[in-house]
Amino acid sequence: MSEEATIDASTPVTGQSRMDAAWGSESSDQASVAQPVAQTGQVFEQVYVPWEGTLNPRWMRNWAIFRHHVLGIVRKGHRPWGVPTKLVLIFVLIASMTDVALTLLFAVIGEAGLYELWGVGRNNLYGHILGFFPRNMLYYPLVAALLVGGVISEDRSNGTSALYFSRPINRFDYVGMKYLAVATIQAFIIIGTLFLYYFVDILAMGRGWAWILDTFPMFLTTVFCALLLVVTYTSIGLALSSVSRGKFFPGIALLALLLGTKTLAAIVEGLFDRSILYLISPYDSVAHVGQALIGTNVVYDHPWIWSLASVIAINAIALYVLSVRVSSMEVTRE
Repeated sequence: MSEEATIDASTPVTGQSRMDAAWGSESSDQASVAQPVAQTGQVFEQVYVPWEGTLNPRWMRNWAIFRHHVLGIVRKGHRPWGVPTKLVLIFVLIASMTDVALTLLFAVIGEAGLYELWGVGRNNLYGHILGFFPRNMLYYPLVAALLVGGVISEDRSNGTSALYFSRPINRFDYVGMKYLAVATIQAFIIIGTLFLYYFVDILAMGRGWAWILDTFPMFLTTVFCALLLVVTYTSIGLALSSVSRGKFFPGIALLALLLGTKTLAAIVEGLFDRSILYLISPYDSVAHVGQALIGTNVVYDHPWIWSLASVIAINAIALYVLSVRVSSMEVTRE
């Protein structure tokens, strides 16, 4: 005959296993079996209450994204740009004003011959923006590489996109403001020094309205070429940043793409005396378009309209990659 040890139903459950002793007819049949007791937990009720306050307008939300990236260079409380990045930006800004200083110096001391080498002219306006060395070999690609390094890739790796997309910010505004922020910083260095170069010449030499009317269309054409350069570098850089999860790869890949395609095309031209491969080089395509628009000496033997088509195709491919990658970003860490 057997009997079973039971526990009163009012006994509190402690979450531990209880021992049920089964007794047989003999002492050797005694055994202890551990049976787990089902644990019970507390159910929390989650109620989502809709926001009933007043949201900021769309332009204010976009302005917050824009200033977060731009003001981080000069103020705390925004995107923390590193000290090396800030030092490089300051160095490039000063180095881009060397022709400004030389123009002012030779104008003050009255050296007409030296002023002709550095003063405002068709070739010098082109060289200030699209001169390959040192500007487009060292200065501007390095600036673009440092700026685009972690603009989108860090949002993907750190889950920061949840802070954006959990609020009434669509992906178009997200990409647009980051694109505008990177382009603005580059434009401040490239186009800002171009304006300074032009207006310093007017003030130092006391130019009249006849000279201004004669050179201003050429100056506006140079500004357009500078915008084309900024847009191309920004599109490529953000596309590379969107396919990465770190800030090292986009910068290195941008430098490798700009300088690598230039070097490869130069090697092919040296071997076969053909410049057609320069169409794969973003810098050379922009430079060819600039030469044709400004009217300076053209160093490429293929039509400049092909280079314009190449610039459009490069930007279109980069923007397509950027849009696809951003549209796949979730509101959680990937």
